[in-house]
Amino acid sequence: MTDVSTPGIPSPDGAADVIETDYTIGQDNHEGAVGPFGFDIHNPVFAISGLSIVAFVFYTLALPDQAGGVFSWLFSSVTKGFDWFFLTSANIFVLFCLMLIVTPLGKVRLGGAEATPDYNYLGWFSMLFAAGMGIGLMFYGVSEPLSHFSTSLGGTAVGEDGLRSDWAPLGAAAGDQAEAIRLGMAATIFHWGLHPWAIYAVVGLALALFSYNKGLPLTIRSAFYPILGERVWGWPGHVIDTLAVFATLFGLATSLGFGATQANAGLNELFGLPIGPTGQVLLISGITAVATISVLRGLDGGVKILSELNMGLAFLLLAFVLIVGPTVAILSGFASSLVAYIEYLPALSNPIAREDVNFSQGWTSFYWAWWISWSPFVGMFIARVSRGRTVREFVICVLLIPSLVCVLWMSVFGGVAIQQVVQDGYTAAQQAELPRQLFAMLKALPLAGITSLIGIVLVIVFFVTSSDSGSLVIDTITAGGKVDAPVPQRVFWCIFEGAVAIVLLLSAGGLKSLQSMVISTGLPFTVVLLIMCFAIYKGLRSERANT
Repeated sequence: MTDVSTPGIPSPDGAADVIETDYTIGQDNHEGAVGPFGFDIHNPVFAISGLSIVAFVFYTLALPDQAGGVFSWLFSSVTKGFDWFFLTSANIFVLFCLMLIVTPLGKVRLGGAEATPDYNYLGWFSMLFAAGMGIGLMFYGVSEPLSHFSTSLGGTAVGEDGLRSDWAPLGAAAGDQAEAIRLGMAATIFHWGLHPWAIYAVVGLALALFSYNKGLPLTIRSAFYPILGERVWGWPGHVIDTLAVFATLFGLATSLGFGATQANAGLNELFGLPIGPTGQVLLISGITAVATISVLRGLDGGVKILSELNMGLAFLLLAFVLIVGPTVAILSGFASSLVAYIEYLPALSNPIAREDVNFSQGWTSFYWAWWISWSPFVGMFIARVSRGRTVREFVICVLLIPSLVCVLWMSVFGGVAIQQVVQDGYTAAQQAELPRQLFAMLKALPLAGITSLIGIVLVIVFFVTSSDSGSLVIDTITAGGKVDAPVPQRVFWCIFEGAVAIVLLLSAGGLKSLQSMVISTGLPFTVVLLIMCFAIYKGLRSERANT
C-alpha cells in the first residue's frame, strides 16, 4: 500500500480498515516559489477556483448593475424553486445524526481504537462554536426573535396573487401576544438548533473518518472513495473539491459582510463613526489584516486562543444581560421556548404545501443554504480538532450541546428585546435597522457603553476567527489535502475572502447579493452532502465489521 497519510495529520492508530490506494499525497501538486514566497498547490483545483474567483471579482466590479440583476434572479429562483429540496435535505441530516447516536456505529473512534483527543473539551468546544455560529448569533440574536414575534402577532395577509404576503411563520398568532412569543422563539430556534449543526456534523464526521481512520487526504473528495473508488482522484474529485471551495468562500463572504455592517453600526452608536461604504471597507480590510496575522501564528497560536477569548467574552455578555434583564422571565422563557420548538418542529420542518411561503423560502431556505455553504469550512475545521473522539461523542457534542447554547443565547437576547416591547413599551430595538438592533437593545440596559463595546469586540474577533479558519480550510482543499502547505497560500485566500465580501457588499446590491451567492453555491453542495451520508454509513459499517 502506498502511504497516503496526510502531512501534519497523525496516521490511523489502531484503525480497523485503512483504505489501500495508489494515490500519493501531493502527486498532482505544483511546487515552486514566486520570489521569497513558496507555493504547493493542487492542479487543477487551485487554478480553477482561484481564476474563477478572480474573474468573478472583476466582473462584479466592472458591471455592478448587471451583476446585481443576476444575483437577484438567482436568489428568487433558488429559494422559490428548491425550498422543498433544502428542507427535505436538512431533515435527512438530522435523522442521520440521531441514528448514529443510538446505533452501534457510534462506538467507532475517530483515529482508531487507541487514539486520544488532541484538545480538551473547553478548547475543542470553543473552536467549533466560534467557527460555526459566531457572527450569525451576534447579528441575528436580537433581530430574528423580534422579527418572528412581530410578524406572528401581526397575523396573516393575502396578496393579489392569492399567496400569503406576510412573513409570519406557519399560521401566525394574530393578537395573541403569549402565543406570538412562543411561535417566534420556536421559529428562531428552528433556524439555529438541530438542523444547522447536523449539517456541520455530517461534513466534519466524513472528513475525520476518512482521514483519521481510512488514511486518506483531508479533503472533501476523500469521503466519496467508497462510491467512486480510484476515480475520486480524477475529475469527479476535482469537481467536488472545487464546489467546496466556492461554497466555503461565498459562505464566509456573507458572514463577513454581516459582521462588517454590524461592527460599523456599533462603532457609529458608540463613537459616531459614519455608516457607509468607506467605513465598511476599512473594517473589512483592517479585520482581514488581523486575520492574516492570526494565520501566520497557526492553529494553536491563532484560532485556538482567539476562540477561547471570544467564548469567554460571549458568556460574560450573556450572563450580564441575563442578570440585569428580567431574569425570571428569561429563564422561564428558555424552558417555554424549548417546549414550543419541539411542539412546532414537525410543522416548521414540513417541506411541502406550505402557506407561509415568505417564511419558508425567505428565511428557512436561505438559512439552510447558508449553513450548507459553510459546512466545508466548519466541517473540515471541526474534523481538524476532533481526532480521538468516538462517533457518538462527536455527534452529541457537535449536534446537541451547541444547539442548547444557541437556544439559551436566543432566549436571553431575543427574550430581553421582546420583553422591552411587551412590558416596557421600549420599541427602539424593534424599529432599528437590523445591524443596530443588538446595540439598541443593550442601550436600555445598565452599562450600555461597556456592553456595546464588548459586542463590537465579539463581532470583530468572530470575524477574525472565521476568516482565519476559512482560509486554512480552503488552503487545505486547494493544496490536495496537505495541512502544512506554505503559509503565503493561506494569506492569499484570507485576502480574497475579504475582497469578495467587499465587492459583493458594496458593488452589486449589498447584503442581498451576498445572500444570493450563498444560495447558488449551497444548492449543488446539498447534493454532495446527501451522497456523503451514504459514504459515512459505508465507512462506519466497515470499521464495525473489522473490529
